[in-house]
Amino acid sequence: MPSFGLFFLVIFLFLHLDVLNLGQLFIVSLFLGMSTPTRRSAIKHLMLGSIAASTISAESFGHPITKTETMDSAKKLKGNINHSACRWCYSSIPLEAFCQSAKKIGLVGIDLVGPKDWDMLKKYDLISTMCNGAEINLNDGFNDTKFHEKLIKNYTEMIPLVAKAGYKNLICFSGQRRGKDSETGLNNCATGLKQITGIAEKHGVTLVMELLNSKINHKDYQCDRSDWGVELCKRVGSENFKLLYDIYHMQIDEGDVINTIKKHHTYFAHYHTGGVPGRNEINETQELNYPAIMKAIVDTGYKGYVAQEFIPTWDDKLAALKQGVQICDV
Repeated sequence: MPSFGLFFLVIFLFLHLDVLNLGQLFIVSLFLGMSTPTRRSAIKHLMLGSIAASTISAESFGHPITKTETMDSAKKLKGNINHSACRWCYSSIPLEAFCQSAKKIGLVGIDLVGPKDWDMLKKYDLISTMCNGAEINLNDGFNDTKFHEKLIKNYTEMIPLVAKAGYKNLICFSGQRRGKDSETGLNNCATGLKQITGIAEKHGVTLVMELLNSKINHKDYQCDRSDWGVELCKRVGSENFKLLYDIYHMQIDEGDVINTIKKHHTYFAHYHTGGVPGRNEINETQELNYPAIMKAIVDTGYKGYVAQEFIPTWDDKLAALKQGVQICDV
């Protein structure tokens, strides 16, 4: 029989090691099978069990995630941030496999997913945290009246679909300036958006215009400053039109991220992340202090979603995503 001292050592390590259930079973079976164990052999078996559990976790990619595994992952997150990730950043991973892994990591949903993929998200109890599919593209937006007819038709059809699916957010874009000054762009956007905000209000859907940088990634994009976007919100005059504050993009074009969030948070319905420079991982390889930024967001009372929108450079893209979620989980 194992000594009481060794028994308590095993219990202590179970409580302090991040070991999956299968790994625990493996350890217990080894432990109970030992006739005259020593401290060294007990620790050796515990280490082997942890390695076995880690191997099982790594190999679970592409396989269904059990309810227990999902609950274990969820318990590790603090619950102050509703985590999401943008689908396009992980497009090399089949959607079903990505949904399985997203659930295990602790995401509540996936960003920028349209109607054809909503059933797959629902299969894994995930939501489309930011719906898309009504926009023409990022360049042809509401700031140009020649696109209004098509945009109004698209959004009039899409808004009821979003609501029927139980979702709340639908993305939209200003479009490129193409020589238009700020005032013209504001007036054109407000004119077009006012024609669909009534439908959005009726269905409980929020139209969310993304703030994008025009310095590096989206040359000539008009909604490239928080103040411009906030002014547009005021002119539209509906609680169902707000902004997507992309932290990566706004750090590039204006900086002062935390102060901007504190000042304008009532106009921000959604947040995106990304490392600056490069739009890669949000760890110590870039300049932004994401835990501090997330704390500022939480302090505003925000209850919406924060979506990871960085392009992973790691071979293990899901490990990079998991790290990003953990960094933001304040």
